[in-house]
Formats: sequence, C-alpha cells, structure tokens
Amino acid sequence: MQPELSQYPQEIVERGRLIFARPFLFVKGCVRLDDLPPMDKIEIAFAGRSNVGKSSLINALVGMSGLARTSNTPGRTQELNIFESQSEELRIVDMPGYGYAKAPEDKVRAWTRLIHQYLTGRATLRRVYVLVDGRHGPKDNDLTVMNELDRAAVSYQVVLTKADKPLKKDLDKVIAATQAAIAKRPAAHPHVMLTSSEKGTGLAELRAEIAMLLES
Repeated sequence: MQPELSQYPQEIVERGRLIFARPFLFVKGCVRLDDLPPMDKIEIAFAGRSNVGKSSLINALVGMSGLARTSNTPGRTQELNIFESQSEELRIVDMPGYGYAKAPEDKVRAWTRLIHQYLTGRATLRRVYVLVDGRHGPKDNDLTVMNELDRAAVSYQVVLTKADKPLKKDLDKVIAATQAAIAKRPAAHPHVMLTSSEKGTGLAELRAEIAMLLES
C-alpha cells in the first residue's frame, strides 16, 4: 500500500503541494502523434477505464474544478488532452478512457494506435498512473494496459479511485487483489495509491509521488 503522508520527507510533501498550488492550463487535444507538444517537459499520464473518475481526479489534484472535462457519458475523452503547469516543467496527459467505445470502429482503432504510439515513443514520459475503480479492482482491460506498459518498459503506478465508496472489508479485498495483480510486473510501482476525488483522500500522497518524479 501507499506510505502514510508522514512517511514522505516533509520537503517532498511541501514540494508536491506547491506544484499543484499554481495554475495549470489546458493546452490542446491531440488526435495524431504530430499534434503532441515537443518533448521539453517531464510528462505524467493518466489512463483508465471510461468513467473511472480520471477527469475528476485530475481536477482534484490541481485544485481546479473545470480543468479536465467531466461527464457521466462513458468515452467522452477521445483524444490526448494536454495540461501544463504555468510555473513547473510538468505536463499532464489525460488519455482516452478504455473499455467503452460508442464511436465508430475505425475511430476506436485510431485512438488505440495513438495511445500505443504515445506510450512507446515518448522519451519524456516519466510515469503512467493507471486508474482502477476502487469498488471493483482490476478488470481484464486494465490488465491488458498493464501488459502493454510492461512490454514498453514504461513505469506505471496503480491508483484506486472512489476509495470512499466501498465498505472497508470490500476495499481491503480490492487492495489485496490489486497488489497480487502487480506483484510480478516489471514496470509496476510497488505501492498502490488510494484516492477519493470527492473526499480528497490520497491527493497529498499522490502529489508527493509526483514531486519525487520531478526531483529525480
């Protein structure tokens, strides 16, 4: 499991707070690799099933309710949405949700190809945060994404969202199942993060993890 906040160095906790205390801006949505900005900033990406709470977590992380568009309609994010800090060398990439596709098959194939190209060809991509619904744990398509990240040797960390929703005993089972799923995966970070965008749970810890990436 993730360390308690008190287990992070105080300067890292404060660095994480400051990174996200300053405004982030939406830069652009990218539907082709050529649309991506130059590789001049450290990048972190957020991936997850449709409706896992990806946009809500990004908004909560940066403290800006309207930065990433949220929707009750699965599959709304259909491009790589780019957000940048105005004061830090940090870029956030919101990836299209997977596991749901109301779009035409050719468009789904194009998204899939774009995601693959991004994951395998982005030298400045420091970590992918794979968001998994804390009520259900990893599904087959979550594991498929982890397989691809392992093959591409891209560092990733599992973040359980909506951790305030299940009963503790049920959440404990999900945590155990998630830990088992990543135990022998070469590119997986060993600590599973617990978050709730609604309650603010785990946000300071996630900011500290990102601060450590920037420091390294």
